[in-house]
Amino acid sequence: MRKLIVTIFIVLFTVPASAADLTMTEDQKVLYSIGLQVARSLSVFNLTSAELEVVQQGITDDFSGNKLAAELLSQSGKIQEFARARRKALGEKQAGAGRDFLEKSAKEQGAIRTASGMIYTSLSEGKGESPKAADVVKVNYRGTLVDGKEFDSSYKRGRPLEFRLDGVIKCWVEGVQKMKPGGKAKLVCPPNLAYGENGAGEQILPGATLAFELELLEVNPASAMKPAAPHRQYLRHRP
Repeated sequence: MRKLIVTIFIVLFTVPASAADLTMTEDQKVLYSIGLQVARSLSVFNLTSAELEVVQQGITDDFSGNKLAAELLSQSGKIQEFARARRKALGEKQAGAGRDFLEKSAKEQGAIRTASGMIYTSLSEGKGESPKAADVVKVNYRGTLVDGKEFDSSYKRGRPLEFRLDGVIKCWVEGVQKMKPGGKAKLVCPPNLAYGENGAGEQILPGATLAFELELLEVNPASAMKPAAPHRQYLRHRP
């Protein structure tokens, strides 16, 4: 396993800037994919090129039996602290882009800024009664960051999501209650109505502004929901 990890990092540090034009064997494609996974797991640290070289040195020293500059066990707590600090700093850096995105979205045709700060835009009106907070709703949706990067989509999974409305993020609780079955809408959610200073997963940083395109398919009373039906992780309400 250790030899495999070192091989991965050798690949990461010695391949050209892009390997897209290289011809790879099937085994090389597997190794390359593992390298991508390692790189993405390191993304939380937002490392510079110089810092990445230090990471590589740690791997090389451990594998080669060289004298270690720092012991892993003595630094394990600091690794988590370091990751949290880097993640928070990156979120703060991107907060300005979130504010700009909110202002730009508020000026779009048909957009409504609610008292909470959410930007609601109806894309197509549905029919019937709007859901209440305690109702169970079935939706299709696509979630994106302010740079347009998609972080979640029920369309890609090939099935809609069903959940009790008051169990998800505040932006959805408010926004979906403005919709009617069959309708579509866009919600732009400021951080305080989404995941605040905690963020969610690897992609949603602390203080992130989020955008959702929603399609409300069904509304049912809470008693209609199956007890074991889980909520999607990205949408669970977090205090």
